[in-house]
Amino acid sequence: MLETLKTLASPGDPLLLRDHAMLELLYGAGVRVAELCGLDRNDIDLERGTARVLGKGSKERVVPFGAPAGRAIEAYVDGGRPELLRVSNAPGGVDALFLGARGSRISPRAVYAVVSHRLAPALGVDHVGPHALRHSAATHLLDGGADLRTVQEILGHASLGTTQIYTHVSSERLRAAYRLAHPRA
Repeated sequence: MLETLKTLASPGDPLLLRDHAMLELLYGAGVRVAELCGLDRNDIDLERGTARVLGKGSKERVVPFGAPAGRAIEAYVDGGRPELLRVSNAPGGVDALFLGARGSRISPRAVYAVVSHRLAPALGVDHVGPHALRHSAATHLLDGGADLRTVQEILGHASLGTTQIYTHVSSERLRAAYRLAHPRA
């Protein structure tokens, strides 16, 4: 899946630049679709690698993202967004980070379509939604050693129980690794 993200970065196509940046941020920060759509340009701090998102219940949180997401966002902001903004009818421009093909703030429905269009063929499935990227981000954080509370904070879950859903997958991987590596397994 990550290889698919790398192939999207085409310097001449503003929609590919946007799609690459959105996919990288969905996975890299584990944000919800509504949070992604609600991002404004000033919510992104490329120097720190953070995004300020407005989550469920209007709770604001700051989430980290990695260098690949930062590079993709920077490429989009420099090369793709100005092209999409050019077709906008909004006086004075649009503050939204991610723009649709007509230059206005991208909708959740459009994000769902982009994710499915870009990732489903690479994964060999008919459809894949943005939540799969959020789920992958959480699972990979836990597999990489992040504690449950940290993942809870990053994902913006009100309840630790919601975050614990992702530990099942990690527990299975731990058991498999144990069986392969431990002489008394």
